[in-house]
Order: sequence, then structure tokens, then C-alpha cells
Amino acid sequence: MITTKRLRTGVGLLLATLAAGIGTAVPAAADEPSTASSPKVELVLDVSGSMRTRDIDGESRMSAAKQAFNDVLDAVPEEVQLGIRTLGADYPGDDRKVGCKDTKQLYPVGPLDRTDAKTAVATLAPTGWTPIGPALLGAADDLDGGESTRRIVLITDGEDTCGPLDPCEVARDIAARGVHLVIDTLGLVPNAKIRQQLTCIAEATGGTYTAVQHKEDLSHRVTQLVDRAAEPVVTPVATEGAASCAKAPELAAGLYTDRAKLGEHHWYRVNVLPGQELRASVSVSADRAVNPDYGVLLRAVTVHGREIVRGSESGTGRTDAISTGLRYPKGEARDDADAGTAEAVCLQLSDSFSSPTSAKTGPGMPVELTIDVVDSPDDAADAAAFGLGRGWWFLGLMLLAGLLAGLLFGWISRWRVAVWRTN
Repeated sequence: MITTKRLRTGVGLLLATLAAGIGTAVPAAADEPSTASSPKVELVLDVSGSMRTRDIDGESRMSAAKQAFNDVLDAVPEEVQLGIRTLGADYPGDDRKVGCKDTKQLYPVGPLDRTDAKTAVATLAPTGWTPIGPALLGAADDLDGGESTRRIVLITDGEDTCGPLDPCEVARDIAARGVHLVIDTLGLVPNAKIRQQLTCIAEATGGTYTAVQHKEDLSHRVTQLVDRAAEPVVTPVATEGAASCAKAPELAAGLYTDRAKLGEHHWYRVNVLPGQELRASVSVSADRAVNPDYGVLLRAVTVHGREIVRGSESGTGRTDAISTGLRYPKGEARDDADAGTAEAVCLQLSDSFSSPTSAKTGPGMPVELTIDVVDSPDDAADAAAFGLGRGWWFLGLMLLAGLLAGLLFGWISRWRVAVWRTN
């Protein structure tokens, strides 16, 4: 009996131990990184017929691209979900409608199996057209979903051959979705028209354009862009400025994106408590052809329309972005009753950009707005005051100088008249 009881006790302890082990194993699995928040990258490769050209270190452009892809696949960070899409890889014919639909996902976006991805790349052969616009739309859909950072890396040796779907307009439409999807472009041919189109695509989404003519440079640059996707970034929040202060969206401290058409006014609202300072800055990207003279104005006003402080910037010539900012410190509360009462400050953004008649006005130009609310500085001289910013004392000095000059001129005039009458 004693032996049987001991056996039962031992079995019970063993089962309890196994149950405890199973119970502790579940949280460990929960600690594993979720693929839902992992950064996503899709490499979009041009496999059109022109990629047969042998002008990259004595090899074909296709061979150089394949080698670069193999190098990149070996170095992809574990946390990055990577996919591959091609354009111009399957249809060798002359039917434009068919050729301009020739884009497909070669390897799905997700955890990387390096062997499978390399095998898929090895099967590619230069074939058909260059439908860059449709490929970008497809890549954007491939990366859809989740809150992680997303990046498209486009490698091509030519401009799009499938108009009128302009890939630059496609990039602007993708950016207008507010999903913070960046497109980087790499051009394998030093051609002015190709550079212009790829630069436009990249600038529309905050990406970069790089001209590449050597295998090592191609491998290094693509690897660098994939690694950049794994770096922690602040994801901007998409917002939409209103046409008036009364209807303006209320913003907390953070980074925001918007779209503003040329000459359009956008309003936002920020609550500032006594003893706090509002710091706001804005950047407007000129992602299309604009006339040479331009400016950006950011004003802070009360809900009743009185201007508190402003920041402005202007320029002439070609620019990628123009920025300005402002600071508004709110004084300490006079009594405890007002200590918790916030002041609604309205921010008005306006610009003086204009464009040639041939340029499209929509969607609006990319706007990045940074809002920060901090404790007011101890030194009141380094702050806005009387609604005139730091220049209020200069205006007061000019007023006083004008008054003294007027009195002096009046006294001299009376003295001259008196002398003239005497003589």
C-alpha cells in the first residue's frame, strides 16, 4: 500500500510539474515579437527587356541586380518582413494593354526564407515592358495592413513605358493615403529623364533617389535602405486641417502629416495650459514644378482672431522643402481657479506657392507639422510677448523716437517763426 501511495504521489508531482511547465511556456511564446508590428519592405525589380544590356562592370544589368539581391537577402535583419515584386518579367509581346499589366509578386511579404527567395530571383529573365506605375500600386497593396513602417525599394533602368498612368502621380496618391509608406528609387542608367521621374517618385513620399552604375554600389545601397526600415521611427499621424479656426482639429503633442493645395489655408487647434509653451514647426514639400518665388506662413492666433505670434520663410529658385516655426509661452495663472484652464490656440498654415498652368494642383503638397508643449522658459525675454513676438520692444522704441522727433521738430519750427517775426 505504501508503495502504491508513493507511486501515486510521484505521478501526481510529475503531472503537476508538467502542468507548471506548460503554464509557463505560454507567456514565453507571447513574448516573441509579433509580425504585425514588424517593419515591411518590398523590393520592386525591373525585369524589362532593356535589363539585358551589358554596361555594369562588364555584366548585364540583370546579372548585377540578381547579385545585389542575393547580397541583400543574406543581410536582411530578422525583424524585417521582406517581399519581392517584379515588373516586365513575363510578357514578351507587343500588346501594350497586356504588357502594362505585367507585374506580379515574386515572393510574398513576410518572414524571410532566404533559400526560397534566392531561388525565385534566380529564375528571372529580362522580358517585356516597364509598367512602373502599376507595379507601385501593387507593391502598396502588398504592404497594406498593420501599423509598422513600410518601404518600397524600386530598382529600374528606364522610365515608365505605360502612360498615361504617371508613376509620379501614383506616388503622390500613395502618399496621400497617410500610411507613411516611403518609396526609394535606384536608377541604373545616368539619363536626365529617368532621373527626373525617379526623383519625383521618391520626393512625393519622402524617399530618396540614387544613381547606381556599379554592382558593389547597388548591393550597398539596397542593403542600407532595408536596414533603415528596421530603425525605430516616429510614425506621423495623418490629419486634415480645417478651413476655419472654429472647425479645426484638436492636436496634442506629436508629428502630423497633411496635404495642402497651392494657396490653401489650413487651421489646427492646440490647448496650452498656464505655465506651458507651445512650439510648432511646419515643413511643406514642393513635390511638383512650382514657380520660383514662394513662401510659407505659420500663425498662432486666439479663437477671437487676435494674432499672438507668427513664423514665416520665403525663397526663390528650386527647393525640396521649406520650413518655419514659432514659439508661444503662456504666462502663469493669476490664481488657482485659472491654473487648470487651457487656452485654445489656433494655428493657421498658408503658403504662396504657385505653379505653371501645366502642373496639377491635386493632391495637395505634403505637409509635416510638429507640435510640442513644454514648460515655459524662466527667461521671459526669450519668448513672445504682447502678441508681437520678440520684436515688440523695437516697435516701442521706434514709437518713442518718433514722438521725440515730432516734439523737437515742432519746437524748432516755432523758434524759427518767432525769430522771423522778430526780424
